[in-house]
Amino acid sequence: MKQDVILVLDCGATNVRAIAVDRQGNIVARATTKNASEMAAQNSAWHQWSLAAIFQRFATCCRQLSATLSMCNIRGITVTTFGVDGAIVDEQGELLYPVISWKCPRTIAVMENISRLMSPQQLQTISGVGAFAFNTLYKLVWLKENHPQLLERAHAWLFLSSLINQRLSGEFTTDITMAGTSQLLDIHQRDFSPQILQAAGLPRRLFPRLVEAGEQIGLLQTGSAQLLGLPAGIPVISAGHDTQFALFGAGAQQDDVVLSSGTWEILMARSAQVDTTLLSQHAGSTCELDSQPEWYNPGMQWLASGVLEWVRELLWTREAPWQTLIDEARNIPSGAEGVTMQCDLLSSRHAGWQGVTLNTTRGHFYRAALEGLTDQLQRNLQTLEQIGRFQATELLLVGGGSRNTLWNQIKANRLNMPIKVLEDAETTVAGAAMFGWYGIGVFSSPEQARAQVRYQYRYFWPETVTELIEGV
Repeated sequence: MKQDVILVLDCGATNVRAIAVDRQGNIVARATTKNASEMAAQNSAWHQWSLAAIFQRFATCCRQLSATLSMCNIRGITVTTFGVDGAIVDEQGELLYPVISWKCPRTIAVMENISRLMSPQQLQTISGVGAFAFNTLYKLVWLKENHPQLLERAHAWLFLSSLINQRLSGEFTTDITMAGTSQLLDIHQRDFSPQILQAAGLPRRLFPRLVEAGEQIGLLQTGSAQLLGLPAGIPVISAGHDTQFALFGAGAQQDDVVLSSGTWEILMARSAQVDTTLLSQHAGSTCELDSQPEWYNPGMQWLASGVLEWVRELLWTREAPWQTLIDEARNIPSGAEGVTMQCDLLSSRHAGWQGVTLNTTRGHFYRAALEGLTDQLQRNLQTLEQIGRFQATELLLVGGGSRNTLWNQIKANRLNMPIKVLEDAETTVAGAAMFGWYGIGVFSSPEQARAQVRYQYRYFWPETVTELIEGV
């Protein structure tokens, strides 16, 4: 008897993956291949994505799994990707201009001059999304200013997940969680903002029907099925922006706060309400649409492990094992004996260490970096609680930074709340699969699908002052 699975096609910035997931959230099979943007022919500093190459990478992954998938009953396909990127297409879904990458600098000037169309504060109050140069809005304004004839000819703008879904099913749709990253929506109305579109001179006709996560888009067409090595007719179910499905897949409930810790730390909550008028007062703030209609995902982001990588290369070597740094910092007491670090290396002229003496070691520097980053986390959590109007009781931690047990304990101590570390790192894929199972009718809700998963967490509890002294 064949095993039922949902096939998740996950397009990340560094890897493209095909992963088969069963009803209990277990991974049955997975294949991965590298992904990378390409240099634009017009300018060597510009970055763009090749949709054909991405689709071919998915085909490579699916064919690597062909033996396993032949013994499975693929009940549905979902697609999840990074946000904001997309392209204008004609009536057949063919690109009229390449997919501009989020890494491309060509839209920086548009962001810096957007106030001529609408104030940044008003934009964020309506859309929830902060002023990031990669926003979809800035890409479309750039196209309007530089290729107006193409924009006029365009049948639709499709976000990256919808571009892939169109290739799979032939249907033109807009994944709502992707639209929520664009700075084009009225986040409270869950639809494209007439005010923003009018200010930017963009017609509403560019954006196909919005589909909620878990909604069936169409069926896998014969041509794409042959390329992927899959049977035609498989239901294609809407997913979308990877962040939203990572939150759901991690097990987050209402008012739960999730910290995705990596080169950047992204702190997000699943909140029933949000005061978007507060967002523009806080650098790095944003608010996106949750995977479920009744909730919002207010968030903050800042450079985190990127700072620690800089410290490692500066004081050790790039190849030094992280455990070496952790062990040296563990021997330093809490407070790093007066050494502190201001960690905003990207925008502050005052970033760096203070309180340095002749007795300061590199262990002090690394410990101070961990504590300085945790201070940033504490401030950002307080801001997020204010924006989302909730009170956090614990912090759910995912991502590569969660493997640093010393940092986890520092976070628990500074925040004075439990840190809950999820052992399974495949939260995005798990979340997308849960909506897939719901979308084909196996479960009555995404929550019922998630209830089949057995989560395993490791807890870090706040230590008392006595415990800290004894630990030293």
